[in-house]
Amino acid sequence: MARATFRFYEELNDFLPPERRKTAFDCIFERRGSIKDMIEALGVPHPEVELILVNGESVGFDYLVRDGDRIAVYPVFESFDVSEHLRVRRQPLRSVRFVLDTHLGTLARYLRLCGFDTLYRNDYEDAQLAEVSAKEGRILLTRDRALLKRRIITHGYCVRNDRPPRQLTEVANRFQLQGLVAPFTRCARCNGPLECVDKAEVKHALEPLTQRYYTVFRRCTECGHVYWRGGHVAHIEQLIQASLSVNP
Repeated sequence: MARATFRFYEELNDFLPPERRKTAFDCIFERRGSIKDMIEALGVPHPEVELILVNGESVGFDYLVRDGDRIAVYPVFESFDVSEHLRVRRQPLRSVRFVLDTHLGTLARYLRLCGFDTLYRNDYEDAQLAEVSAKEGRILLTRDRALLKRRIITHGYCVRNDRPPRQLTEVANRFQLQGLVAPFTRCARCNGPLECVDKAEVKHALEPLTQRYYTVFRRCTECGHVYWRGGHVAHIEQLIQASLSVNP
């Protein structure tokens, strides 16, 4: 029997039972396995991991754990550039393009309203989500830990909160999105970019009162939906501001 000591840091502890959180603990194993498989067997999805140190040295997911190893596992770093030490993937997790699972439809809408490129369909299968995330380098946001353990996924995050405004706060803090917000630049319906358009071009699609009281319009370049600054916009702006300024 072999023994290795693990220590998980920061939010990775969310995936561990209480007695293993924020402390070093021993893991006994019979045969050498990859460090990725051992980390996931302990409950932590590999896309949440940014840096692994074994006996003080950075290693990749293919490292074979040996008897006596002391292993420290870290999530994405928010304040420090550790790119020169990364071994678990070719590029950092830092990306602002998302794909969301079928349970996060409201969060997808909020992210689009904030201006983030966000793919969402209510009929995505798990295999499709994994493929889109891997091929397009999108962060997969999900509430399903098992989905994040699919081998091809390199960019992913398990959303902890179950309320959409709190989910937006959580994701914004996790990926430091506050300085990247560009409200009302993407279509909340289909994710297409919005462009400014003359009123005359969209007049045929407007209700009489909208034609009378509004002069500035944007149109989705993909689905053609028309947007204007109606009374609901102030509420949306308040929601975005509140969600992006409060810790989860």
